[in-house]
Amino acid sequence: MKRLLIIAALASCTVAATAQAKPAAAYAGHQLARTAKVTMAQAEATARKARPGKITDKELEKEGGGSGLRYSFDIRSAGITYEVGVDAKTGKVLENGPEGKNPD
Repeated sequence: MKRLLIIAALASCTVAATAQAKPAAAYAGHQLARTAKVTMAQAEATARKARPGKITDKELEKEGGGSGLRYSFDIRSAGITYEVGVDAKTGKVLENGPEGKNPD
């Protein structure tokens, strides 16, 4: 009986450790992160500084401008959704305007 309790305890510890080892929910384009010099957390901090509000979507994508790799954030502020782009290699803000509008 004591042996069964020890086995059950070890099994539950293994399950708990495995559950905690899972990575955080992946974002669109997370597989590109290995080529970025800026982390998602750093880019998110930069985006929040450039456009305070609630982030409703985030992704890492290949897109023209800057280094060609950018984090893109949809940020809801004052009833408007803005798109803020942060270069994934330099950390510079590349875009900060209402979503869907061409900055030209």
